[in-house]
Amino acid sequence: MSSVAGKTVVITGSSRGVGADTAKILAGEGANVVVNYRQKAPRANKVVKEITEAGGHAIAVQADITDAESRAGLFRAAVDEFGGVDVLILNASGGMETEMGEDYALRLNRDAQNDTLTEALRTLPQGGRVVFVTSHQAHFINDVETMPEYEAVAKSKRAGEDTLTARVSELQDKGIGFVVVSADMIEGTVTATLLNRARPGALDERREAAGKLYTVHEFAREIAAMVTADVPTGHVELVGGAEDFLAQAGR
Repeated sequence: MSSVAGKTVVITGSSRGVGADTAKILAGEGANVVVNYRQKAPRANKVVKEITEAGGHAIAVQADITDAESRAGLFRAAVDEFGGVDVLILNASGGMETEMGEDYALRLNRDAQNDTLTEALRTLPQGGRVVFVTSHQAHFINDVETMPEYEAVAKSKRAGEDTLTARVSELQDKGIGFVVVSADMIEGTVTATLLNRARPGALDERREAAGKLYTVHEFAREIAAMVTADVPTGHVELVGGAEDFLAQAGR
C-alpha cells in the first residue's frame, strides 16, 4: 500500500491518546477512519469532530473487542459507512484496571487481539495491512524484567504479539501485511501515568535509560508510517529507546 488516501482504517481504542492521534494523522492523509471506543462516546465524538472539521472522513463506533457481537458490529459499521476495511490497527490494550477481573489482561491483550484479527479477515482485502501496537516492556519481557506492577500486563501483551505473529504465514497467503510497532514508555499516556504513580520516578528512570521518551503524537506518527511502510510481513519496528533493551536481551 503506497498511500492511505481513500482507504478505510479501523483503529481499536482510538478515542484518546496514541490511538486518537493516529486517527487524526491518517485522516489528514486522506484515509477514512473508524474511531473505536469502549465506553467514552464524548471523547470519540470529539476526535471525529476534529477530523471532519479539518476536511477528513471518520465515524465513531462503540465496540468492546472482548465481545464477539461487539467486534462484528465494529467491522459491520465500517463496511456500511465506507464500503470495506483496508487496514486494522490493533491499538487497544489494558490490564491495569482492578475492576475488570483478574484474567482481563489476557482476555484483552491476547484473546481479543486474535479474535479481532479473525473478524477483520472477513473484510480485509489482498494488499491490506494489520498493525499491532505494543511496548518495549512487553516485547522484551521474556528477556528483560519490567516493573512488578506491569509484569502481568507485559506478559499478556507479549502473548498477544506471539499469537498474532504465529499467523504470519496465514496472512501472507491472503496477501495481507502484518507489522508490530513497539515503543518505550510514552509521555502522557494513562499507562505511564499509572506506573509512575505506583512506582514514583519510573518515568525519570526510563528517560535516563532511553535518552528520550516519545510523546503521544510522536509515537502516533510512527504507527501511521507503518501502515504504508515497505517492510516484510512480520516486521517489528522498534521505536526509540530500544538500545538498552536489546543490550539486556543480548541481541
